Amino acid sequence: MADLAAAARPSREWQVEKTDLLRELRIDRSETNTAARHPATTILAVAGVVVLLAALALGGWWLLRGRSVQVQVATAAAPAGGEAGPAAVLQATGYVTARRQATVSAQITGTLVDVLIEEGEQVEAGQVLAHLEDTAQRAALAQAQAALNAAQAQLVQFQAQLAQSRRDLARAEELVGRRLVSRQSVEVARTQVEAQAAQVESQRRQVEVARAGVAGAQVQLDYCTVRAPFAGVVIAKAAQPGEIVSPLSAGGGFTRTGVGTIVDMDSLEIEVDVNEAYINRVAAKQPVEAILDAYPDWKIPGHVIAIIPTADRGKATVKVRVALGQRDARIVPDMGVRVSFLEDAARQDARTAPPPPRGALVPPSSIVQRDGRSVVFVVEGERARARAVTPGQTIGDQRLAEGLAAGTRVVRDPPAELADGARVEVVAAEKQ
Repeated sequence: MADLAAAARPSREWQVEKTDLLRELRIDRSETNTAARHPATTILAVAGVVVLLAALALGGWWLLRGRSVQVQVATAAAPAGGEAGPAAVLQATGYVTARRQATVSAQITGTLVDVLIEEGEQVEAGQVLAHLEDTAQRAALAQAQAALNAAQAQLVQFQAQLAQSRRDLARAEELVGRRLVSRQSVEVARTQVEAQAAQVESQRRQVEVARAGVAGAQVQLDYCTVRAPFAGVVIAKAAQPGEIVSPLSAGGGFTRTGVGTIVDMDSLEIEVDVNEAYINRVAAKQPVEAILDAYPDWKIPGHVIAIIPTADRGKATVKVRVALGQRDARIVPDMGVRVSFLEDAARQDARTAPPPPRGALVPPSSIVQRDGRSVVFVVEGERARARAVTPGQTIGDQRLAEGLAAGTRVVRDPPAELADGARVEVVAAEKQ
């Protein structure tokens, strides 16, 4: 009996496990029926979400499309020709120099009473720059003037005596004809007239000497006034009132040799040192293009004045003088400059001119990359249109854009959000 009971127990356990498995596999009809009863609700919910997302996207697109982007525009210019200019055959460095520059000093040694100049002032030829102490010179002038007055007064006295002697001689000659006086008396009177005439002539020479003394004293007095020898600009003030100035620097370290330095700005030119191995590329009147170190974007035209016929043995260079084609207050002496010697017109005309470049010149910043291609944004009315171009050579501060017509308005520095057809607002325009 015990064995039969043990054999029946596994069978009942298997039946329990089978029942549990069937219960787990059973479908809950309540949930299925609920979903089945409301299929339209689920579809409507999904469709609503899709419509909402589409509306948001469309609204954002219209918002971005309707918003104006502020831009700056430039006008595309037609290129002048196949080249930016004559080719440079040589480059050299040098400095701006002045052909007329003077350190003005007094012609005599004296103490400065006042100095009437400051650095940077424009002075005219003959303008007073300073005064020296002139007490001694004025006294000498007064003494010379007094000597001249005395000599002139004595001349008048001698002329009066000569006139009287000539009258006495005339009376004696009249009386000797009537035998009232001797011939000897007439000869004495004639001798006296001749002597007094010579005395008058001598006194005239004394008057001239005295007059020359006055002129000399006046010159010495004028030396006490220092004047500008030519028109120019004061670049240095070398002395102050109370100091002694001397053209010979006789007073040692306490004596100034000059009052100030004046430069004629109209005489500015450039001196460059050209390596003697390349001096054969330079000729008189050859056109050049100068660029100051202080203004690297400013190109100054000019030409070669002369080649100095001597070489520097230490540096193996030859000095070349170059004239500036423009006068400007920004050009001052001793500025560093880089000079490009250009090919002369005859040789340039002899070459075959290349065909003119196609396209238009635009600012380099207006050419941007969009979708792997180079484009510029052309302003048409209130919209910006992307136009594909082929970037070309750089001419000056502009770049050639092939596929673009001259006169077209293009956007400078297009922002990243600028797209084809976007509304734009022009805030600044640049004339090319």
